[in-house]
Amino acid sequence: MAAVAATAATKGNGGGSGRAGAGEGGGTRKKKGPGPVATAYLVIYNVVMTAGWLVIAVGLVRAYLAKGSYHSLYYSIEKPLKFFQTGALLEILHCAIGIVPSSVVLTSFQVMSRVFLIWAVTHSVKEVQSEDSVLLFVIAWTITEIIRYSFYTFSLLNHLPYIIKWARYTLFIVLYPMGVTGELLTIYAALPFVRQAGLYSISLPNKYNFSFDYYTFLILVMISYIPLFPQLYFHMIHQRRKVLSHTEEHKKFD
Repeated sequence: MAAVAATAATKGNGGGSGRAGAGEGGGTRKKKGPGPVATAYLVIYNVVMTAGWLVIAVGLVRAYLAKGSYHSLYYSIEKPLKFFQTGALLEILHCAIGIVPSSVVLTSFQVMSRVFLIWAVTHSVKEVQSEDSVLLFVIAWTITEIIRYSFYTFSLLNHLPYIIKWARYTLFIVLYPMGVTGELLTIYAALPFVRQAGLYSISLPNKYNFSFDYYTFLILVMISYIPLFPQLYFHMIHQRRKVLSHTEEHKKFD
């Protein structure tokens, strides 16, 4: 679940790229890219997703200026947030059909973990929607995704501005912990309401002889952040050094 934050290890959307940059201009091997039709589709997809997250960013700013407060801004961008984050499910299909050379399993995990947080926590537990922690991960996601989808778009067009590359491999240093903090605090805030309502829980006895405690499941999700967050974060730090140092070497030769 730590992968739901800003940038994780291997989910890509075009140009042979991973989410944290595995193979993104930093290695010595060149992977064969998608064909012209697939490339055109991926460019359109990434442009649409960039525009979608820009809509969310503008919605947040407009709501803040109108209210004069950052509290409960989630309601102003709830619909586009759900739409565009759920739209990222297409990225699993991209990997499955081979137009993006990323792991289907890892991409599924990363996409579904965010979708889970949006629908199974924030949407299902209405009481947490006004929590400041929701705004924390929404801002982290929004900035990250605008940069990420812009990165993929320009990479597919073989015209990647250095500032976007730098932003992708630098801003996660702040955005990733910020997103993880918001996610954990949101899940934590949901726990008492989940327990009180018995949300999504199945108790015995029943004809299937099966029980499920959603409250306990959410606690296990929170615990999973402990081993996953440091691994992903330091992997991304390593990728940053590799990719940006490689870029600097090219600049010297140019």
